[in-house]
Amino acid sequence: MSYDWAWRIIPRALPALFLGLKMTLAVTVVVIILGLLLGTVVAAGRLARSALINKPVALYIEFFRGTPALIQLVWIYYCLPIVFGLELPTFASIIVALTLNVGAFYGEAIRAGIQAIPRDQTEAADVLGLGYVDKMRFVVLPQAFRIIIPVALSQSISLFKDTALVSTLGVADLMYQARVLATETYRPIEILSTAALIYFVIAFPLTVATRLLEVRLATARR
Repeated sequence: MSYDWAWRIIPRALPALFLGLKMTLAVTVVVIILGLLLGTVVAAGRLARSALINKPVALYIEFFRGTPALIQLVWIYYCLPIVFGLELPTFASIIVALTLNVGAFYGEAIRAGIQAIPRDQTEAADVLGLGYVDKMRFVVLPQAFRIIIPVALSQSISLFKDTALVSTLGVADLMYQARVLATETYRPIEILSTAALIYFVIAFPLTVATRLLEVRLATARR
């Protein structure tokens, strides 16, 4: 079966696709910032000695890591108003859902980074008389973040691609614009292939850079 390719429509489609890309990048950046903040709190809670703190945090981590992000998006957008009477704007809903999702992954990565720090580092901080907050701020977290940078970058790249899920809620991201254009032009193969190429052009160099950074950090630690 022959197919009549119509790549000539792509130049006319690019402005709408790039407009959607701006939304995709905005969502990604906001969620990364909030996710890292939440992940730091989650890691601290996971390492807490009190079971009243670390057990609920562990449950949160397992729930958000063990359920599909799409279901989390749909539940927060549609079910919060039904169950709790809390109706959030669409953009706020996707930010909350994706932040809760990546916060669980960032939290586990940061926890692993903290636990990888040699014990003599924290003991030296104790000898210097640093309190818990200052010890975490000046000694533990800076070293932990250097350890988990490759993992955090990999998770952030995955988040960039996973933002395509927000198109199911009508958010005008890259994937939503691609779906609209595919319907309007009756050329889904060309439009969706172009959208995939845009994702790839952004994600692939970041993936390569992450691998190089991981090798460099591993070499520096030897």
